[in-house]
Amino acid sequence: MNVLIIAAHPDDEVLGVGGTISRHVDEGDDVYTVIMSWGVASRYEPEFIQQQKANALNASKILSVNEPVFIGLGGADKRFDEFPFLDIIKPIEENIQRFKPDILYTHHRGDSNTDHQITFKATMSAARVISPFLVNKILCYETLSSTDQAPPFSEYTFTPNVFVNIEKYLDMKLDAMKCYKYEIRDYPHPRSLESIEFQAKIWGHKAACKAAEAFVLVREII
Repeated sequence: MNVLIIAAHPDDEVLGVGGTISRHVDEGDDVYTVIMSWGVASRYEPEFIQQQKANALNASKILSVNEPVFIGLGGADKRFDEFPFLDIIKPIEENIQRFKPDILYTHHRGDSNTDHQITFKATMSAARVISPFLVNKILCYETLSSTDQAPPFSEYTFTPNVFVNIEKYLDMKLDAMKCYKYEIRDYPHPRSLESIEFQAKIWGHKAACKAAEAFVLVREII
C-alpha cells in the first residue's frame, strides 16, 4: 500500500503522523512525505534552511521512511498566502500522480496556522475525485500548537473519528521529534516532548490502547 503525507513545514509530519508512519513502515507499506516549505521566518539566517532539511532527513531515517520531497515553497520569508493558489496545488497534484497513494494524510482545515489551512485546501483540490489519480482515503492529522489553538467554533474543531494504535511506535516518534531541536519547547508548551507523549496517551485512552494518534476521516471510497 502506498501512503502519502503532505506537510506544510518540517516537523509537522512527525507531530501529526510520526507514530502512524512507523506503523505503516512496519506493516510493509511504502510511505512518502512531501514537505511544502522550510517553515522558517525571515528572522532566521539562510543557512537555517539547510539545517531544517538535515533535520527532516534525520527524522525520516529514524522513522525508516523514504527521504522527503522538499518543495521549497516560500523560501525563508514568504507565507503561503503570498503565492497564487495554483502554485501550491500543482506540486501536491504532481506528487499524488507520482506516488499514487492509497491513503493520504494532510493538515486539518481548522488549524490556527494559515499555511496549514492553505495546505489542507490545496490538498483537497489536488485530490478531488475527478483528478487523474483517485485517492481513496484522505485523513487529516493534528499539529500540536496549531490544531489545539483553533477558535472554539464547530467549523474549526478537530473531532477525530479514526485512531491509530501507536503504543509500539511512540518512542520512535519522540526520537524523530528530537531531530527538530529548534522546534521543541519546554513543558507545558504543546510542542514539548512531554506534551506530545501526553497527547498520545490521551488519544490512547479514547481508543482503548496505551498511545494513539487521532485523525479526521475526510473521504473513504471502498
